[in-house]
Amino acid sequence: MPKSRPFNSADPIPGRQHTGPQHTGPRHADPHRARARRIGLRSWGLGVVGVLLLVSACSPGPAAVPVPSPAPEVAAACAGLVQALPGKILDAERRETSPKSPLTAAYGDPPIELTCGVSPPAGMAEAETKCFEVNGVGWFAKEVQNGVVFTTIGRALYFEVAVPSKYAPEANALVDVSDAVHKHNKLVTPCT
Repeated sequence: MPKSRPFNSADPIPGRQHTGPQHTGPRHADPHRARARRIGLRSWGLGVVGVLLLVSACSPGPAAVPVPSPAPEVAAACAGLVQALPGKILDAERRETSPKSPLTAAYGDPPIELTCGVSPPAGMAEAETKCFEVNGVGWFAKEVQNGVVFTTIGRALYFEVAVPSKYAPEANALVDVSDAVHKHNKLVTPCT
């Protein structure tokens, strides 16, 4: 009985006529095939790099949000408020901030920036009688070049929400944060 040997792709198949060149060496011995394989690998590698660049271009990365320097007891209370913020504001996903801080949060691109423990803004003292409420939370609004900055009024903590004009009407963002403000920012003086 003849000994069997492993199959070699270069072996002719019985009953089949071969019209192409017979390859007796390894597959990559054909310089044309080896070149095509290198080009295919390069194309695949470039495709992967392209997809990664596209994904990173779509991901805005951390938002630069200035970190305030409140007293330690204010910072501790603010950390609870910021942690209780929702996963989305105006359908914008929460994203990282830079530098990382328990006092800041950001959503969307351009970012809606939230900061707890800020100083009261200029003009706020006169605004006590002009505050407006959203879901039971009093706010002071200040228009800025690219949107509106809202700051809580009559609460133990000054909590700021900076909303770019892309999200107009900007005050709608306050609806999404009001529950966290109610639970983690004690009412001192109600809006009048």
